[in-house]
Amino acid sequence: MKRGRMGPILLSLLALALGAALLGMYGGAVSVPPREIILMVWDAITGGGAEAWSVGQRTIILDLRGPRVILAGLTGAALAAAGATYQGLFQNPMADPFIIGVSSGAAVGAAGVMVFGARWGIGGTAVPIAAFIGATLTVMLVYSLARTDGRAPVTTLLLVGVAVSAALSGVVALLIFLSGRELRAVIYWTMGGLGGASWDQVRNVLPFFVVGMFPLLLYAKQLNAMLFGDETASHLGVDVAKLRLRSLLAASMLAAAAVSVGGTIGFVGLIVPHMVRLVIGPDHRILVPASALAGAPFLILADLVARTVMSPAEMPVGILTSMLGGPFFLYLLRRGRTIKP
Repeated sequence: MKRGRMGPILLSLLALALGAALLGMYGGAVSVPPREIILMVWDAITGGGAEAWSVGQRTIILDLRGPRVILAGLTGAALAAAGATYQGLFQNPMADPFIIGVSSGAAVGAAGVMVFGARWGIGGTAVPIAAFIGATLTVMLVYSLARTDGRAPVTTLLLVGVAVSAALSGVVALLIFLSGRELRAVIYWTMGGLGGASWDQVRNVLPFFVVGMFPLLLYAKQLNAMLFGDETASHLGVDVAKLRLRSLLAASMLAAAAVSVGGTIGFVGLIVPHMVRLVIGPDHRILVPASALAGAPFLILADLVARTVMSPAEMPVGILTSMLGGPFFLYLLRRGRTIKP
C-alpha cells in the first residue's frame, strides 16, 4: 500500500462512519430531519441554541440515540482493530477478539455481578467493571499458561485460549442456572446489545480505546514482519516475545472494553478486518486504523437494523452479527485456500 493512498482511504472511511452515525440518530420510531440533527449536535458541542428544539427532540437525539450511536461506533472500532491485530499475530484470517477467552471471561464477571450483586452489596453499575476485569484477567491467565521459556507460541496460545474459554463458558452456564429472577438480564447480556447506552459508558470506554489503539498503531510496522513467521521476524530485528505480549494486551484491552459495555457481540472482529484486508491489503500501518474506521459504521448500522427491524421490540445486535458472521466464517472455510493475513 503506497503511503499516498492512506489519507484518502482513511478519510473516506471516516466520512462513511459519520454518515452512519447520522443515519443511526435519524432512524427510529420518531424521525428528526438530518439537518436538524446536525444543528442540534453542533449546538450541543458549542453550548448554544438549546431553546430551538423541544425537550422531546433533545432527549431522543442527545440523551438516547446520541450515546448509543457513539458507543456502537467505539465498540465496533475496538472489536475490528483488535480482530485485525489478532489475525496478524496468530497468522490466521479466521482469528477474532474472542479467540483466547475475552468474551467468556467478561461474561463470567458480568453474570457474577448480576446473580450475586445484591448479596455482595454492589449494584448493576458494577456490571461493566466486572466484565472488563474478568476479560483482562482471562487474557493474563491464558498468556501465563501458554508461556514456555519466556515465549508464548501461537499454537499454544490458541489451544490454551480454547480450553480456558470452554471452562469459563461452563461457569457462565452454571451462573445462568443459579440466576433465578436475574435470568433474563444475564441471557440478554450474553446475547450482546447496546440498549443501556449512556454518556457515562462512553466516557468510561473512551480512555481504554485510546490507550489500546496507541500501541497497535505504534507497532504496526513490526506486526507486518510477524506475517512472515516468528523466525523471520526475529531475523529482521523484531523482539517477537515482547511484541506479541504488548500487542496481545493492547488488542485484548480494546476487546475487553467493548465487551464490558456491549456484551458478547460476535464476529465483528472477524468480518470487518477480513473485508478491509481484501480491499487494501495486509499492511498493518493502514489495516489497523482502516479496520477501526470500518468497524464503527458496521456496528452502528447493524445496531440500527437490530433496533428497528422488529419495532417496537428490540433485537440484541449480537444476534444479528452472529447471523451474519456464522455464514461468513463457513465461507472462509469453504474457500479451500489459505488467505494470508
